[in-house]
Amino acid sequence: MKQPSRRTQQGVALVELALIIPMLLLLTFITTEFGRAMYEYNAVVKSTRDAVRYLSVQTPGTKITEARNLVVYGNTAGTGSPLARGLSLANVPAGTCCTWQSAGAAPIITTVTIRVTGYTFHSMFPSVFGVVFANASGNISFSDITASMRAAS
Repeated sequence: MKQPSRRTQQGVALVELALIIPMLLLLTFITTEFGRAMYEYNAVVKSTRDAVRYLSVQTPGTKITEARNLVVYGNTAGTGSPLARGLSLANVPAGTCCTWQSAGAAPIITTVTIRVTGYTFHSMFPSVFGVVFANASGNISFSDITASMRAAS
């Protein structure tokens, strides 16, 4: 029996590489986009927690504008770029974003809640090799992000 030549084996390896590269690229893009989506989601969650912590030491019904800026920009002045791509003050509506609620008697416990609505992650690669990551436009719409904390009395 004749042994396959070294040159023939090299050709087989090249064909195998050509067949597997699209799958490896697909996995790379999916992993990268999933990681970006989780990073941006966690940035919004953290900023929401920071804002509710800020409001928990304020007089109820005050400093709402500063808290909204803290959620979107990471500072109370509202300067700079948003913490997450696609996040804006519209996602933290002034009328419904920040609520205080009192419950109980002796002692009355007051909590403050901040809600971020309609935040959508925008994928850099809506599809790779015909595989769509989220919806047709490559966007992932997250459900409402809320944070609550007991307010100082």
